[in-house]
Amino acid sequence: MKKLIIYFSLSNNTKKAAEKIQEITDADIVRLQPVTSYPEGYSNYVPVAQKEFEDQIHPALKTEIPDLANYDTIYLGYPTWNGKMPMLFHTLFEKYDFSEKTVVPFITSGSSSVAESMPDVRKVAANSKVTEGFRYDNNDTQLKAFLSDK
Repeated sequence: MKKLIIYFSLSNNTKKAAEKIQEITDADIVRLQPVTSYPEGYSNYVPVAQKEFEDQIHPALKTEIPDLANYDTIYLGYPTWNGKMPMLFHTLFEKYDFSEKTVVPFITSGSSSVAESMPDVRKVAANSKVTEGFRYDNNDTQLKAFLSDK
């Protein structure tokens, strides 16, 4: 079966990680985008993201995902916001069936560990096999080692 990378990126750090994973795995790739774009600049989108967390808002998805039946492994990439997975991923898992898929989380973050957001991933992907996650910090050797058994 095939592999798919689904990622969300505002600053392009997660995009860079997703593209590195694509180079290594030859997986298909899809960038998630919300219907309503986040404001540009960290200080502008942080309050929007905070409101989404506080009010449990699941933003509408603009992106259409290809037929997941064609994939067995999904690499899930996101920046951590306050140690959490962006609420857009709650929408993704509500809209699409990830049952019996292997979900491999990868994050980008200035300070958060991957472990902080893993409870979020396990909650939304309850019907999936969730592997340990990986924090990409531009170390391609570590990334290759992490992906070697996924």
